[in-house]
Amino acid sequence: MTGAMAMFALEDAGIKLLAQRLPVGQIVATIGVLGLGIFWMLLARQGGRMLTRDLIRPVVVLRNAGETLGTLSFVSAVALTDLASASAILQALPLALVLGAALFLRERVGWRRWLAILIGFAGVVAIIRPGLSAFQPASVLALVAVAGLAIRDLSTRRMPRHVPSHQLSASAFGVLAPAGLVLAAAQGTPLLRPTGAEVATFAACIGVGVAGYAMMVMATRVGEASMVAPFRYTRLVFALVLAVLVFAERPDAVTLAGAAVICGSGGFAMWRELRRGRRS
Repeated sequence: MTGAMAMFALEDAGIKLLAQRLPVGQIVATIGVLGLGIFWMLLARQGGRMLTRDLIRPVVVLRNAGETLGTLSFVSAVALTDLASASAILQALPLALVLGAALFLRERVGWRRWLAILIGFAGVVAIIRPGLSAFQPASVLALVAVAGLAIRDLSTRRMPRHVPSHQLSASAFGVLAPAGLVLAAAQGTPLLRPTGAEVATFAACIGVGVAGYAMMVMATRVGEASMVAPFRYTRLVFALVLAVLVFAERPDAVTLAGAAVICGSGGFAMWRELRRGRRS
């Protein structure tokens, strides 16, 4: 799980490097095409078919919509704001999942986890700092990304078991391609020819992204859930290191404190959920 989080942090850093010249829409569309090709090939190796009626199931459509909203928003946040703050806000995803499960899936949430949700989102507010001079409107995009990815993950919980994981991943990447092109057209940003270095960065991004996905699947299948899940927060550690070393960012004390609050409350909520699952 730690290796997977390192891969995802490297992918985020690569995207931020690409966004220094290329439009966000073009980056998302390119990653969508590459990811679609890779997961389609993996699905074919398993003897599965890509184009089936499962793709038009409402739960699959909702999952892909959440993936599109989350990816477009997070890539935009990474491009427009500090990598450290965007990555810290993204760590609120486990809290958003607990909140969404309580509101939409009618799962029982005790007062301790409700308190953890409130404290965690207080950490998000501390990072964004609305109304203050340090407020960056684009940082709200990271919070929108959390909402989109929560929709994706909550939809996955209601996914029929017979739908292959590689088909879901391929379809999610597939919808990113037209969505990215629509975003580029809406922003009026012309598509640019990638340089050799940018082509290599694209290849590295998709490579570490797929490697991270594979390692995360292995960790969740082999390791005990209560032991593995908290290591998801190591992604923030890697992101902070890359933000300082590669992009010369200097997160202030409020951002670091907010990140610690988010991780602490999210870890507690995750632990309570796993403990409740064991009792059940």
